Amino acid sequence: MVERRMTRQVFEGLKVADFSWGAAGPQVSRELAEHGATVIRVESHRRLDSLRTGGPFKDGQPGTNRSAMYTAYNTNKYGISLDLNNPKSKEVARRLVAWADVVADSMAVGTMAKWGLDYESCRKINPGVIYFSTTQQGQYGPHSDFHGFGHHANALLGLCTATGWPDSDPTLPFTPYCDYVAPWYLTIAVIGALLRRRQTGKGMYIEQSQFEAGLNFVAPHLLDYTVNGHVVIRMGNRDRYMSPHGVYPCRGVDRWVAVAVTNEEQWQRFCLVIGRPDWISDARFATIVSRKENEDELDRLIGEWTKDYAPEQVMTMMQDAGVPAGVVQTGEDLLNDPQLKHRQHYRVLDHPEIGPHSYNAPAYHLSKTPCDPRTAAPCLGQHNAYVYKEILGFSDDEIADMLVEGVITTDADAPTKI
Repeated sequence: MVERRMTRQVFEGLKVADFSWGAAGPQVSRELAEHGATVIRVESHRRLDSLRTGGPFKDGQPGTNRSAMYTAYNTNKYGISLDLNNPKSKEVARRLVAWADVVADSMAVGTMAKWGLDYESCRKINPGVIYFSTTQQGQYGPHSDFHGFGHHANALLGLCTATGWPDSDPTLPFTPYCDYVAPWYLTIAVIGALLRRRQTGKGMYIEQSQFEAGLNFVAPHLLDYTVNGHVVIRMGNRDRYMSPHGVYPCRGVDRWVAVAVTNEEQWQRFCLVIGRPDWISDARFATIVSRKENEDELDRLIGEWTKDYAPEQVMTMMQDAGVPAGVVQTGEDLLNDPQLKHRQHYRVLDHPEIGPHSYNAPAYHLSKTPCDPRTAAPCLGQHNAYVYKEILGFSDDEIADMLVEGVITTDADAPTKI
């Protein structure tokens, strides 16, 4: 059972039937769960969630319950196994919808309707239900049935066009940004719908295109084209309006520091820090225009200075002078980051199969209802007995029948290889 804190949480008492999968949908239900909501995550052994089949896996050993990606986005949830393709699953799904305040969907367009779980069907069961659906390009329009994942949205948004070196091909950014941008907009929409329901008693359908949510991420590019007719080009680490603006080598193996000078006052401070006050009046570097014209030489000279220092030293010297700078951190650096440690950002949770490891705490702190992640993500079907009997009200005999009939899936139904 998911543990509960003594302090009442923001969403204490809220009930969520989570039919989502992948990264975007589960992050919304995770936010609700981490602030007290009871979330039931519905999955099937017969078609595993894409995050369960993708790494990184604990100790490099693949397994249904060993994915760190899956565990990251499903903390504090109950997990049940249910084959929604089995016609006899309809009664289970109906009880889940009747129980829930919120229904979560991030399946491909048409999938929930095929199961009789689209919004119109659900609100006949539960008129006050708040139902959210998130897909790559929305539920309607000429491209609504296009399949894709987060990196495809990166391409559609123009992020690949803008990423990379000037002489390189378009480059995929490190991560599928829409998967991490869209959930925050959707969470706010769900909260708004909950407030409206408190006032009116009415449910709501919330429909999201992750592509459209991601457009907010590239707003400067859209505005630049709208106002100036300028199409963004690949510039590596450089910026059109700032110089120096880049990543520079430091002492050690593959150690780097990022520096961004945003105005002339910072430029003068920067020159003093690196011991080159003459650059302030040097015709090559005296203005932003001249620095941009001589940027290759400027970056080379800066790199010759930074290579003698650890990145932490450069960051500290620059920050002390009021110049934006930061260490280019690795995953190991992030786990040991002193600021994150001071703010107790990482919390260790003990997972039934992969054991204890660090999880992100919520990205914000609430003063009156502080939140801690309480339990690790569920193993597939971990809470079947509790949810089917105690929450949904099925008898032992009914549960046994559903196991025999394949309505409730088991490890025997899972693929032998991941």
